[in-house]
Amino acid sequence: MAEEGFFGAISTDLATAKSGLCAICKGAHLLCGKRVCPLMVKFYARQKSMPLVDMRDLAGSSPPGVFVGRYGYPKVDIGPLVPGEFGDTTIMDRPEMWMGKSIPDIVDFRYKLVRGKYRIDATDFARSGRVVDDVQELALSAAPVDVEARFRERPRGKLVLDDEVQPFGPSARLEGFRKSNGRWERNLERGYYDTDMRAADAVLNAYRNGTYISEIQKAFSVGTMGAGSRRRFVPTRWSITAVDDIIGKDHLSRTRWYPPIDDFRVYHYEQLDNRWCVCLMPTTWRFELIEAWYPETSWNPLGRNVVVIHSSEFFNGRTEYAEIGGCYYASRMAVNELLEREKRTAGAVICREAHPGYVMPVGVWNVRENVRMALTGEPRRFDTLDRMFEYLDTVFDIKKHGWIRNSDVFSDYMRQRRIEDYYGPSASDLSKEAGDLEEPEPEGAPRDPRLSSGASR
Repeated sequence: MAEEGFFGAISTDLATAKSGLCAICKGAHLLCGKRVCPLMVKFYARQKSMPLVDMRDLAGSSPPGVFVGRYGYPKVDIGPLVPGEFGDTTIMDRPEMWMGKSIPDIVDFRYKLVRGKYRIDATDFARSGRVVDDVQELALSAAPVDVEARFRERPRGKLVLDDEVQPFGPSARLEGFRKSNGRWERNLERGYYDTDMRAADAVLNAYRNGTYISEIQKAFSVGTMGAGSRRRFVPTRWSITAVDDIIGKDHLSRTRWYPPIDDFRVYHYEQLDNRWCVCLMPTTWRFELIEAWYPETSWNPLGRNVVVIHSSEFFNGRTEYAEIGGCYYASRMAVNELLEREKRTAGAVICREAHPGYVMPVGVWNVRENVRMALTGEPRRFDTLDRMFEYLDTVFDIKKHGWIRNSDVFSDYMRQRRIEDYYGPSASDLSKEAGDLEEPEPEGAPRDPRLSSGASR
């Protein structure tokens, strides 16, 4: 799906496209019912980029941006991301600056980035020559760097869409490229020259000293961190999740042992037709991300029902990679940033509804930065779980039982006896509350397709 993405599904499979409705509408009347026409989003981006890719030579200010592929690992393609314009292009490759931007805005400046490709051995890159050095220096740069790239053929290709990495535009094999000298980001430079420092320590050192996570991920991906003999190029997709996981686990090594918060909280935020609620409960550490994808969204373009997926962990953490993927580790890291600031722990459940206006995936950054943004606001506070759910019912289309039936953490909290229960409702009341979970599901409520919630622990 990374190559075809949502636009591929729209153009070949969706009934509206097959019926010729798109040809009649031409994006002007939104006859498909979407708030934004996905075909027009791509069309306008391509039109603005055509003069940039209709040639074999391209010059511009790289944000700076680099990309490391994953297909055929350890033999992978690496190279710079080059726009056809000069000046301050930082925003093109810094997701931390994209909050408040629309999908057309993001597509517009991402499609301008042309990817050069040069094949190397990720585990033995020292033999690959000057191109590797230039890519590493580009990734370490603190500001845009002027680049001239020469391609074997004119760059071509569709907008590459993936739920893990940011979109980017056409690509072509590099014959070579030159770049101007740039100032390196000081924390990343320290990690590059310290060949005795572990990669995880280099990541944490840069993060604690204020380096943007997106910059750390680039430096991590091009083999500039770790013990000298063990340095490797890491596919961009993997490096994003690795950095989020390293930072999140470092926080968690402390936050897991802090005292719990004193109340139930909900942090609410909406962006790109996604509704987010970060729910914190006064318990020991546990975490869950629940995503509800509505029909005609990027990952449910042909469905008729809401698709709900989730991944979770309890106090001792996970032993297997999360089913949801990199979004899980990005959101877990963001929650632990808040807990670290407050020196408290909590049970955290992130509920996400993705509605039809979310017409294309834009990368893991969307989860990380939206959760971070939600947690900067003032939360709604409640004294019981029921009152917290009453508030969630006003925010989401999915109601209480829909979230509980697709959640390990909520279900466990409602069934598990705690010390404070002996000072509150009677045992029979607690049994009845737990028994409510076994009542027939309300009509239309989404259901997790997995056979048991324990599979996601």
